[in-house]
Amino acid sequence: MTTRSLSRIIPSIPVSDGAGVKLRRSLGQNQGLRLDPFLMLDEFASDNPDDYIAGFPPHPHRGFETVTYMLEGDFQHQDHLGNSGHLRGGGAQWMTAGRGIIHSEMPLQQSGRLHGFQFWINLPAREKMKPASYRDIQPEEIPEQEIDGGRVRVIAGTFDGGDGQATPGPIQGLSTAPLFLDLRLDAGARVSQRIEAGHTAFLYPYAGSLSVISGDSAHPLPARQAGVLSDGERVELEAGPDGCGVLLITARPLGEPVVQYGPFVMNTREEIEQALDDYRAGTLA
Repeated sequence: MTTRSLSRIIPSIPVSDGAGVKLRRSLGQNQGLRLDPFLMLDEFASDNPDDYIAGFPPHPHRGFETVTYMLEGDFQHQDHLGNSGHLRGGGAQWMTAGRGIIHSEMPLQQSGRLHGFQFWINLPAREKMKPASYRDIQPEEIPEQEIDGGRVRVIAGTFDGGDGQATPGPIQGLSTAPLFLDLRLDAGARVSQRIEAGHTAFLYPYAGSLSVISGDSAHPLPARQAGVLSDGERVELEAGPDGCGVLLITARPLGEPVVQYGPFVMNTREEIEQALDDYRAGTLA
């Protein structure tokens, strides 16, 4: 079984999005920093309500999926189809924009800490125009497994540390076969996870630091940097001296053309122009 190594680090940079929400963006800060099928990764973390209170007022999407995962804080989402939901700290939302959605994501707090992530996963051409859908995942729906020196929360795919125990998450059966784990490791703890060969994989430590172990080499990855992994069938991680919290995210690449115009991601320029025409005409969904 071949072990993946750390092949590249993409630093996160401060940006502002929505109505002025301050966040850090690693994947997607420019169109050359995508990892098929991943289009973007944002982290928002602040104790200052001025950094997040304006939220993300109504805005459109077409052609991909958005995944939001909250560590702390609460959001409410609403869309033009009449859907509404409450995204709680410790929970997640998996939204398939499909042919189109206009939605808002607004904080349900006036003070306190807000800390979460959103990443975008491209849809294959055959699924880009399917109806929009949501999956709100409450904190109690996300399984947690104790491991040596820590624990893991499984949002999508299946945690398989190689000890014969497999823990599936609530999101299964998607065409890109995503794996989404939140690993909380004590200082010096090691963990191993199987990854499908050929799948794109990256790490994002949000607290502390870690090293990616490959043979006799240990490649350090500091917090708030996206660490791109080489190909292989498993990854082995070791937490730094202060422990770490890290997202491990993988998926099957699509190998299709990507044409993006802001919140619209299609395969051709003509499809982007059609999305813009539909949005202006009020027929996006």
